[in-house]
Amino acid sequence: MNKLDIKSMLFEELSDFFAEQGFQKFRAKQVFDWLHAKQIESFSEMTNLSRDMLKILDEKCYITALSIEKKLVSSIDETTKYLFKLPDGELVETVLMKYKHGNSVCVSTQVGCKMGCSFCASTKAGFVRNLTASEILEQIYKAQKDSGERISKVVLMGIGEPLDNYDNVVKFLRLISDERGNNLSLRHLSLSTCGVVDKIYALAELKLGLTLSISLHAPTNALREQTMPINKKYNIEDLLKACRHYAKVTSRRISFEYALIKDVNDSQKCADELAGLLRGMLCHVNLIPVNEIKEVTFKKSDRRSVESFGAYLNNKGINTTIRRTLGTDISAACGQLRRDNIE
Repeated sequence: MNKLDIKSMLFEELSDFFAEQGFQKFRAKQVFDWLHAKQIESFSEMTNLSRDMLKILDEKCYITALSIEKKLVSSIDETTKYLFKLPDGELVETVLMKYKHGNSVCVSTQVGCKMGCSFCASTKAGFVRNLTASEILEQIYKAQKDSGERISKVVLMGIGEPLDNYDNVVKFLRLISDERGNNLSLRHLSLSTCGVVDKIYALAELKLGLTLSISLHAPTNALREQTMPINKKYNIEDLLKACRHYAKVTSRRISFEYALIKDVNDSQKCADELAGLLRGMLCHVNLIPVNEIKEVTFKKSDRRSVESFGAYLNNKGINTTIRRTLGTDISAACGQLRRDNIE
């Protein structure tokens, strides 16, 4: 008999499971608290349950737990990068970043990625599988436990395309925000996608309150298709139409991620085209000097070019900021540590 992933169960699913076992209804709330508030990793830690009940749970269910395969701490800014081993031995990356306003964690949603963006290290080792809701949760729980500090913001921007793992990601969002568990407001969560348009529409209808971040990286279809194969399926016009719908339905500002690549997408012409593309939209642009990886020859734009690009957009009325780069001494960009470890 295949055991059930109890940490991936929504509270309602857990309640139904307990009813099927003939357990009292309040026991589901106790177990949910153990799993998602206290964040335990074994049934033996559930001290307010009977021995017989624990035996049944252990026979029918398992508790997902990750182990730390490797941990790197930046000497520059205390950014911590974890390489977590999953129960089946696969590896994913998680980055814990410390800010004055609180701690933020960037989590992975898949083992590898199938999107094929040419500038991204995550896709170079290929796609293996989706993560379960519990495996996404565990990255946060394990980082909190290891650091001893509460995480107040979550970014789904690690390895993988979140909307390509839509069902598990939505279940994760429901679990992480449940007031009976970790109780993280989804207004403090950002989901980054390269543009899976049909799932953007689906996510909008859920009205979860999270921030949608779009990996745009180019102002024209011709330029975007050079680095992002998904643009051949969902072009910029379709993507922006979905983004406008999302902003209208949720009243949440869209964040556009734009990685600046030297002599590719960092010209004033590109800035002007981008400004025209986004004019009148409820949005924000986040400029990022591209992370250089050994598989491709892309180089990051110099600081002056980045600042000039940002100033031009701001002068055109497009709210623009330049992302602070963290963990540069520990290869904190997603995909780099996993790729190096499996080669």
